[in-house]
Amino acid sequence: MNKKLSIITINYNNFLGLQKTVESVTSQTWQEFEYIVIDGGSTDGSAAYLESQTNNITYWISEPDKGIYNAMNKGIAMATGEYLFFLNSGDHFINTLSLQEVQKHLFKQDVIYFNINVIHKENSYVLENPAVLSFSYLHNNLPCHQCTFIHQSVFERVGYYDESLKIVADWKLLLQAILKHNVTYRKVDAVFSIFYKDGISSIPENQSIMEAERTQVLETEFPVLLIDLKEYFMQQRIIRNLRKSRKINWLIRLGLLDKF
Repeated sequence: MNKKLSIITINYNNFLGLQKTVESVTSQTWQEFEYIVIDGGSTDGSAAYLESQTNNITYWISEPDKGIYNAMNKGIAMATGEYLFFLNSGDHFINTLSLQEVQKHLFKQDVIYFNINVIHKENSYVLENPAVLSFSYLHNNLPCHQCTFIHQSVFERVGYYDESLKIVADWKLLLQAILKHNVTYRKVDAVFSIFYKDGISSIPENQSIMEAERTQVLETEFPVLLIDLKEYFMQQRIIRNLRKSRKINWLIRLGLLDKF
């Protein structure tokens, strides 16, 4: 009988992060999941550590890969759970009861996502995802995979992550799933995991690559929506400029124009 959940961790030369993540997963009080670790042929002792954790890990492999999404796709190919969840090397659950609470919500919908606690340098804050996902929101955002559970059927319908992309393949897949395949989704207003904002998409030097990849995806997959989105952003810019206008604010104070 397949498990309700497959947890997938990818790692490359991040021994301390891997150890933190594995310990967080294996210490959960609720254990009705399979745990898959895909290591990219690390040379920092990660493989030896995984070997020592064989009794706690359902499946692991350490071999060279073609990048982050190639590693994630390897995990998807091995997964047999009803829902799939990616917890990157270095990220972890808030406490040992996290999955005990989460598993109660894993039913019916294709995509189930939560809020997430983000740690960036010395700062910590809760990133709240909206209950209703709009295209204008998804244009630059998405519930990150550290707080999102995806039903295995979604990957069967949409396909795996696009390995030609370096940074935004998870964004592309979710966009395709919601806008093209009309998958069902639900937000749970709770926090169960911690995301450290130091990954590849958070590095300032990669921002230009990320923007170029997003534009490529939108132009290829959603050209009509992209036209509307550009019009929307232009109108928003006009409204922001009008709100700054002294004449407009003067007319509002005189009651000759409604505030907008």
